[in-house]
Amino acid sequence: MQYLVGTDSVHTTAAICDYLEERANGDDAVTVVAVAPADDPTARRDCEEALNVAPVRLAAAGEVETAVRTGEPVEELRDAATASAADELVVGAHSGDPDATRDLGSTTRRLLADADRPVVVVPIPDL
Repeated sequence: MQYLVGTDSVHTTAAICDYLEERANGDDAVTVVAVAPADDPTARRDCEEALNVAPVRLAAAGEVETAVRTGEPVEELRDAATASAADELVVGAHSGDPDATRDLGSTTRRLLADADRPVVVVPIPDL
């Protein structure tokens, strides 16, 4: 199984890892992608921190790759899913930012609306 994870924070990555720890095994591959605006070094740093969580938490998965991309999140995640031949796309229900609304996030809504593969939406616990 090939999983494509879309994340925007350490909290989102942790919640998704909780989900995948029970599913991914040594035969699976996980690609974790965070998307940052090209002109925002703080967002890029946050993305890099979010990606650092995955290889440690998903050590039982066969292969874990991480990447920071720049651009529009929905398009970048769709491109990454296609490039990795993902069987399943896993995203958080909303931003992992503690100040974010608890409503379903706009990126997740758009990914669900035009899904061409299964999309799993993981709840992000309150901090």
